[in-house]
Amino acid sequence: MMISACRGGNAQGEAPMPPATEVDFFEAHVSTAGIQKKFPGNVEGSVSVDVKAQVSGYLDAIYVKEGDYVTKGQRLFQIKSEVFNEQVNNARAVLKSAIANQATAKIEVEKLQPLVEGKVVTEIQLRSAQAAYDAASAAVAQARASVSSASLNAGFALITAPVSGYISRIPKRIGNLVTPGDQQPLTTLADINTIYVYFSMSESEYIGFRREVVKDPGMVNNVQLIIADGSEYDQPGKLETASGNIDPATGSITLKAVFGNPDKLLRSGGSARVVINQKVESALSLPMASVKDIQDRFFVFKLGDSNKVSMSPVQIVGRSGKNYLVNDGIKAGDKVALNSIDVLVDGMQVKPVIVKIK
Repeated sequence: MMISACRGGNAQGEAPMPPATEVDFFEAHVSTAGIQKKFPGNVEGSVSVDVKAQVSGYLDAIYVKEGDYVTKGQRLFQIKSEVFNEQVNNARAVLKSAIANQATAKIEVEKLQPLVEGKVVTEIQLRSAQAAYDAASAAVAQARASVSSASLNAGFALITAPVSGYISRIPKRIGNLVTPGDQQPLTTLADINTIYVYFSMSESEYIGFRREVVKDPGMVNNVQLIIADGSEYDQPGKLETASGNIDPATGSITLKAVFGNPDKLLRSGGSARVVINQKVESALSLPMASVKDIQDRFFVFKLGDSNKVSMSPVQIVGRSGKNYLVNDGIKAGDKVALNSIDVLVDGMQVKPVIVKIK
């Protein structure tokens, strides 16, 4: 009776085995997919020009406002021009004096020539007069150059737009002294009808990129842009190399993506992400939900014998929509867990349900 009682007690004390967790699995298969690689970049206009003074003086007038669109040759700033106008007047007066001296020297030469022929005066006197005439002619040329220089300086007092574009910030105000040596420009003009987005690739990324371009030359003309608000820019772009060398300090190379900007939505100084679309043949595609990320390493759970799962590392080469593309860790035909990956552990027995994914 005691033995029977003990046996009965053990049977009642044993806990029933919990049922196996039901997990959806899909079969990995090879397909053709597109990878999107994104790179942060800086936006610049196709033309960006610093406007600086070429002569020193006090700012007398500002003809534009910040944000205005101006055309090439349009007036921007005026420096007080009185001093430059006086320099022009003085240079012209010096020129008139030089011309008068030249005329006098020429008369002297013409007067001595017949006297030398008649042997009234010596030839040395004629040579001396000719030298004086040559010196007077040189003085005239120098005076003409001074007039041109003074006129140029007077012209520089009016600052016009060197290119068409948008006016950026104008830090100076009327009455401020401006000089050619100022570190800060009077303003910056940016032509943003076409914009450049500069970004960098590491050396290894660039080598891989060039190899892919050989296989698919059209990828350089299939570039997208994600702008600052997270939306996709509606203009297509193309890639160009902005630098021919690897920067030894960073180990990267600079490229630029070129986009049209008909609505002037993008401005110089902005930021965006360049998206390069790459076509991958024979890729193994996994839904992101099936991949576990542990300290920047990626794992999946594969279904094995006796319905037990094994945790396997995978090598991700890119993304395509909501899927990862892998080149190591799984093969076509492997059954991979689609859900419940947070509760799965290596060697755990499950109840598999095979599902199909698009």
